[in-house]
Amino acid sequence: MARQYPWLLAPVPWSPAQEWIRGYHDGLPLLSYGCAPQHLLATRRQLRAKGKRPNGSDPVALLYLLHKPSKKLVFAIYLIALAAPVRPMTPAKYSALAKANLARRICRSCGKDPLYILPTSTKQCWPCFEAEHATDTTEIGAA
Repeated sequence: MARQYPWLLAPVPWSPAQEWIRGYHDGLPLLSYGCAPQHLLATRRQLRAKGKRPNGSDPVALLYLLHKPSKKLVFAIYLIALAAPVRPMTPAKYSALAKANLARRICRSCGKDPLYILPTSTKQCWPCFEAEHATDTTEIGAA
């Protein structure tokens, strides 16, 4: 049985020489887990950990790994040399973030702030949720 992604010696954008890749996917070189040169390439999360962002550049390769026999994970890989520093937080961004977090804490029943983020399924604080469900159980028991 032939491998789905056989090894292939091909030119790549991050090196002047040809390198071993696992074929192409969507026109981009496909790399196995652990085969990408870590000093040249990084995923979006790895760039963020280094304090950088892709800066609008397109990915130069795709990294794939098999999580289970039925599940493949594919990640875009960017050139670290083309990455730019992360934009700093401004007072306006801090203000917008504070407003968004406050909206996640306001109970839809009583309108109070219980000082914790409410569940997205109910959007209610615990006392309101208990009061609503206590009346539901008494109605069921009475019937």
